[in-house]
Amino acid sequence: MSIPRPGKPVRGSRSGVPLMALFDLLGKRWAMGVIWQLRHGPATFRALQEACESISPAVLNSRLKELREAMLVCATEEGYALTPMGVELSQLLEPFGAWAITWAMEVAPEEAERWNELRKYRLASAASPGDTSSS
Repeated sequence: MSIPRPGKPVRGSRSGVPLMALFDLLGKRWAMGVIWQLRHGPATFRALQEACESISPAVLNSRLKELREAMLVCATEEGYALTPMGVELSQLLEPFGAWAITWAMEVAPEEAERWNELRKYRLASAASPGDTSSS
């Protein structure tokens, strides 16, 4: 299995600039979901499958292999976990969650109540770092 590699052609870039290679990797089905679920700590394969709801075992297995090859996820005694680079990436993605809610309020104002609840949930989750549910 081969991941998108910087310096090689990837989706959206013939030159494979690092950012485009990363976007290609993260754009694969469920890659971001797996990283998102692991942001609060290790999880077993089964726990990840349950947290990701509709992911098939085959897709989860493929994403885990790719994210391990990309050095964003590793296997531990407790299950799968983010590597230091994976943790750094997840921290960089956190502001996108807040920004996405603001964006959602603009493009889907009919769902404002839902977005406000999501904002409250995110704030509560940030206050209790041991929470492993999705947001």
